[in-house]
Amino acid sequence: MKKNWMAALAGPFLPDAGMLFARLTGALLVLHVHGLPKLLHFSDELAHIDDPLHLGRAVTLYCALFAEIVCPLLVAAGLLTRLACLPLLFLLGVSMLLVHPDWSIADGQFGWLLIIVFGTIAISGAGRYSLDARLRLRA
Repeated sequence: MKKNWMAALAGPFLPDAGMLFARLTGALLVLHVHGLPKLLHFSDELAHIDDPLHLGRAVTLYCALFAEIVCPLLVAAGLLTRLACLPLLFLLGVSMLLVHPDWSIADGQFGWLLIIVFGTIAISGAGRYSLDARLRLRA
C-alpha cells in the first residue's frame, strides 16, 4: 500500500521541528535587527534611546541589550527558553504600548509578530530539539 506523504510529514518530529524553526528565526531576527546594531552603535543608541519607564537611558539600554542579545541566544539554543522569552515579551510590550502607542497595527506589525512568536515559544516551550530537552533527559 502506498504511503500517504502527508501522513509521513505529520510524524511526531514535526511540531518540534516547527518550534526549532520559530526559535531560531525569531531569535536571529531580533539579534540581527535590534541587538547587534545597538551593541555596535552603543554611544549613538545611548544618546537617542527612549526611556519610557524612567530608569535612565543607560539602564534602559543595558536592559534592551540583555533582552535583544542574551535572551535571543538562549532562545535559539533552547536553554531556559520560557524564562528567556519573558524579557523579550516585556521589551516588545513596552515598545509597542509605551514607546510607539501612535503606531497602527500595520505600522507595528513586526513588533506584534515578534510578540506572537515569542509568546508561542513561551507557552509551548522549546521542543525536543533544545538544550532544555537534553538537560531534562539527563536529570
